[in-house]
Amino acid sequence: MTDNEKQIFDYLLKPDDSYDANGVYWADMGVAQRIKFVTHGDAVEAKRELSNIWAMFKRDPLAPVGYYMRNMVIPGAGLGLEGYVLFSIGNIKPLFSAAFPACWHTAKICNMIWIQAVDYLEVCGIIVGQVLVGILGDWLGRRWGLIQDAVIMFLGLVMLTAAWGVTENGWVICYVWSLFFYGIGVGGEYPMTATSGMENAVGSGKVSTKEDRLHRGRKVTSAFLMQGWGQFFNQVILIVLLLVFHHGSGNPPYSEVAAQWTYRISFAIPAVGTLWLVYFRAYKMRSASKQLAASKAKQKVTGYDTYSLKMTFTYFGPRMIATAGGWFANDVFFYGNKLFQSEFIGVVTGESKSIMPGWLYNLINVGVELCGYYLASFLIDNKLYGRKWMQMIGFLMDFILFIVPGFHFAYYKSAPHIGSFQAMYFLSGFFNQFGPNCVTFLVAAEVYPTPIRATAHGFSAACGKLGALMTAVMGNYITTQQKFYIVPWFGLAGMLVTLVFLPDTTGLDLKEQERRWQFIRAGRESDYHGIAVHSKHLSWWERFRGVGKHYNAELDYQQKIEEMRMDWEATQARKADEKAIFDDEEHDDSVWSSDVSTFFEKTRGSPTIRGREKYPPVADNGTTNLDEKTL
Repeated sequence: MTDNEKQIFDYLLKPDDSYDANGVYWADMGVAQRIKFVTHGDAVEAKRELSNIWAMFKRDPLAPVGYYMRNMVIPGAGLGLEGYVLFSIGNIKPLFSAAFPACWHTAKICNMIWIQAVDYLEVCGIIVGQVLVGILGDWLGRRWGLIQDAVIMFLGLVMLTAAWGVTENGWVICYVWSLFFYGIGVGGEYPMTATSGMENAVGSGKVSTKEDRLHRGRKVTSAFLMQGWGQFFNQVILIVLLLVFHHGSGNPPYSEVAAQWTYRISFAIPAVGTLWLVYFRAYKMRSASKQLAASKAKQKVTGYDTYSLKMTFTYFGPRMIATAGGWFANDVFFYGNKLFQSEFIGVVTGESKSIMPGWLYNLINVGVELCGYYLASFLIDNKLYGRKWMQMIGFLMDFILFIVPGFHFAYYKSAPHIGSFQAMYFLSGFFNQFGPNCVTFLVAAEVYPTPIRATAHGFSAACGKLGALMTAVMGNYITTQQKFYIVPWFGLAGMLVTLVFLPDTTGLDLKEQERRWQFIRAGRESDYHGIAVHSKHLSWWERFRGVGKHYNAELDYQQKIEEMRMDWEATQARKADEKAIFDDEEHDDSVWSSDVSTFFEKTRGSPTIRGREKYPPVADNGTTNLDEKTL
């Protein structure tokens, strides 16, 4: 290999955002060198992005806004709409209690069991959707899962808008089952949005992109944070609607007519947006399943890849503990905060009879949380902080911010100290977003292989909703003080589970994880030597089990060249075969520069290439048997 050829291969296999000038991977550097390398790389990338934004602005002042809408808002539109509706439960309950006290407050004319079911039957629907649509998303494809979710959510919103009964108790029952049906669509949004957003960031070429390595986490969390905007707009619209239909006043007494108009129109508005989402996903997202289809084609799999599911639980079972257990702990915090926010804010506001102060305080709380969402989006790809540290610190801060008032509840709810309580309550929401709520959504898809990614994400998310369900049921039988006694410990448990079982995928090329999966699926795990088994990208448990013992940067470099050779030779064979059906997207040969092609041509069939016989590369179909005609 000449110096020029080596430079070409280094450019392809050792990109400068992950390797220094000497070809050393960033995670292999010393602490001081790593800090310098990462800081410099982030500064260069930030400068490049700001330059691009300025160039777009000069060309068209609205171009950056359009870019943000296309790449962040629209991919997260489903989560924004579900966040709007899902968290309206905690917002609307005080209005129902004030306008319909005989039903929603004292339960004299309604069944208390059905009123309590409002808090948890929707969560049951979400669990069903997460498991069911997660499996369907890996079976039928991401696009059909996305379309199905939007259709279910639209029909659910129509049901919620029109919900009524002969009696008020019948209305409650209709309302509850509408929430359950809507929840199925909400549940499916989680695995579908995460997997499609992540795979879209990777690209379809043979070589990974800088966008994947540096901004994959940001791309996914930027879509996820639309959930926070959904909560924000729900609260704003409820405030505006109540003022409109309650004659410009937010104070009691509240008429039944005003409450009905406020609640029904608040559901009719997102129904329009969800109908548009059905159209967009059906006609504008035709390539959403491309990565999954390519992965199945390599393995010669049609339908659901049950073998990959079995292998995933065999090799990545401990990761399930991290993603499912961490999500469970997070949702105890997140939904405990949201479902019972009226009670928490009631402590802050001094149990005001007007619902407006509580709504306004919740608006502030959501604004603080949005700051956490955005900060998580900006730092989740930083190699010095990243996914794992963000989740652990977020869990730890939530534990502290709940345990302190929990054991001094009377002290902090008193008038002189209510400001401190308020600060801790708002900060707990901030660190929940700038921590486990964003990270769990990302890593539950990121640490698993493509064929079962949606299934694994849906299972992890469903386990999370079991935490929400536990909180919803428990909240009907315990006091606010007792909630503060119980909830904090899940933050501590979540931090420990993350520390032991969660691998840190920050800065790790997703295609490299898929490459490792090809070796595992071929039954040759020990022959893989790449960075996916670097100790930096493994959990404590995986390190203890010796998963990273085969990491060898030099052997991996040689192996990658031979894999590129196999692709090149297969491409040449297809070009020589006049009868071959050539798919330009599947067999993109733009990576083969003249120098690379020349090198492979002059070394074709050479027996002296080091490592080729001892460490044969894995072919696209997961085997190592090279076609004799091709070679």
